[in-house]
Amino acid sequence: MRAMITGGTGFIGRKLVRALIARGDEAVVVSRRASGGARPSEMEPAAELVGWDGIDRELARTDAVFHLAGEPISDARWTPERLSQLRTSRIGTTQTLAGAIGRATRRPRVWVSASAVGIYGMLGADALPTSEDGPVGDDVLARMCIDWESAADPARAMGVRVVHPRVGIVLGAGGGVFGKMVPAFRWGVGGPVGDGRQWVSWIHERDAVRALLLLADRSDLAGPVNLVAPTPVTMAELARALGRAMHRPAALAVPAFALRAVFGEGLARVLLTGQRAVPTALLRAGFAFEHPGIDEALRQLASELR
Repeated sequence: MRAMITGGTGFIGRKLVRALIARGDEAVVVSRRASGGARPSEMEPAAELVGWDGIDRELARTDAVFHLAGEPISDARWTPERLSQLRTSRIGTTQTLAGAIGRATRRPRVWVSASAVGIYGMLGADALPTSEDGPVGDDVLARMCIDWESAADPARAMGVRVVHPRVGIVLGAGGGVFGKMVPAFRWGVGGPVGDGRQWVSWIHERDAVRALLLLADRSDLAGPVNLVAPTPVTMAELARALGRAMHRPAALAVPAFALRAVFGEGLARVLLTGQRAVPTALLRAGFAFEHPGIDEALRQLASELR
């Protein structure tokens, strides 16, 4: 299989590219930096590189597209300018790909176009378990995800199998939420965010990559698929599990007022709420999680820190 990957130098993208190459597939990474002639240092050496201006040419010999591009949600305050960047990096790039697929003389057989569990809304402690057919939200994050998925509709209308992995919190060494939490726990000052009652729909990085490959390989899978472990936990449970894995206390919570002061109301609300998504479609497809429970998953990741 020849696969084209956007976001292939990102936290999950790098691991996906590595997994594709390891199993004998060809991987082509789409990067804005390719147009400058520089190969990103974090890019897998065996992967090919193409700029966004070259995707029309590349699509003619592509079997699968993995669209993982998008600016990080929680790296900066949600100013109007930042929200515009977040939408453009997701919705705008999806529209660009949809247009290129529409023009292609030979279309890919599958397009795995990322989304997020934020589509279900910013929910509190009373959130119910939500499958792929559950109700979507109406807040700014949910609407962004709805528009993100809808931007791929033109390709779906042309007969391309489109799958939307609704990605939860990916826990992995060297980045993501796990990477941000580790320093505080190392110093013994770790703990939950806010009151800790918000739900966290998480997935181990290894299972996230394996699931993405499954979505490309299985012709019977289409539409939304929750990319989360079968055991969502509360933020307090996540913090306690990380404390156990690192043999550190997990008692110092980050108060809500501090989050609002640092990140502003919009982003703070994302951090203080969550979703309780469950992987109904993956389980129905027979996907076997390597790391279904939070304690074992975090112990494995913590072991890589030593």
